[in-house]
Amino acid sequence: MINAFMSLKFHDGEEDKQKIESLTKALKKAGIKNTVMARDVEKYGKASLPKGKKLMIDYAFPAMKNSDMIIIEFSEKGVGLGIGAGYCYANNVPIYVIAKTGSDISLTMQNLAKEVVFYNSYEDISSAFKRIAKEYQNK
Repeated sequence: MINAFMSLKFHDGEEDKQKIESLTKALKKAGIKNTVMARDVEKYGKASLPKGKKLMIDYAFPAMKNSDMIIIEFSEKGVGLGIGAGYCYANNVPIYVIAKTGSDISLTMQNLAKEVVFYNSYEDISSAFKRIAKEYQNK
């Protein structure tokens, strides 16, 4: 199974938790396991980081560097998403951007991404990443 780091602009709440779970399910159908900081480290706001630890530096960056790819949900822009993309680009981690159809993807993000996948449903993501996973495994 391909290991992906997935980042998105996260707001505490059931809607974003459901979004993460739906994206995870769609990617799993394509043979991709994901790591998401909001879910896996922050436990959706229920966990606190140990004293002196920082989310991006101590958790996200190492997870990104050890991933086969990063998947950035960019329907909503965020500074952290750009920082993560730049970090992955500098460390040769392939970047895939996903966004709801009609989203504005900055030229910078388009240039960093190996591919931008627009979707109307989570099934669109499964279909696209089945192809991407196959291409990745055939390298």
